[in-house]
Amino acid sequence: MTKRVLPVPDKFASCPNEGSVLSYFEGQFESVYVLLSPFMRSTSIPMDRFCPEKWPTKQELIDGTESVTWEQVLSLTGLKSIDEIDIGLRTSIGGLNKKFSNEELSKTLCQLVETENIIHPQEGDVSPLIENRLYDSLQHIGQDWLWVGDEFCSERKLKWIDDLKKGDEIPCHGCVFTPDKSILITSDWDSHFSFLCSSKSTIDQILDHQDFEGFFCTPETDVYWSVAAARD
Repeated sequence: MTKRVLPVPDKFASCPNEGSVLSYFEGQFESVYVLLSPFMRSTSIPMDRFCPEKWPTKQELIDGTESVTWEQVLSLTGLKSIDEIDIGLRTSIGGLNKKFSNEELSKTLCQLVETENIIHPQEGDVSPLIENRLYDSLQHIGQDWLWVGDEFCSERKLKWIDDLKKGDEIPCHGCVFTPDKSILITSDWDSHFSFLCSSKSTIDQILDHQDFEGFFCTPETDVYWSVAAARD
């Protein structure tokens, strides 16, 4: 019996899970911007809904929560950097090797639920609170259609962007990319952020239209950038 081996994933429709981000996308995308997934403060959703069995839909989250930036979390917690936030978030889901995890950072972030009604962003997904804003930006620069793929992009569906705004179409750990393969939005499994991949000029256009919290990758930016920074 022949062993089934998945083909090498297409760079224009996939996500690195370790190592240098720019090296992974070399030859496909010039630039990558790390889109930090906002924390959420409930404005009308009961706090007991924020559990796997009752998790609110995309539209419920849009209507019933407000975004809390990582910069605001720094101010509320006294943490020193977004690196510490990332390590704390990854620790809280068991997404780090014990030698890199930090339970004190995780505990500090978890206290936000009790003191501020602030919920952590979900790992491995494009945040519902920025998803439609991304669609608006793509339409602003002339895109009308997107391919929606699963985590390995072995299954893909072509979608009209206005239809994507109305629904919750991106699968867990999925990605979206433009038909001309010039723009990709993708998320790693245990990361509380997404990657926006394109040319530098296109990403600048998107950021000029919508103010997304995040940063551009350098050649040294690793998928686990916070751990690399803490290690240095």
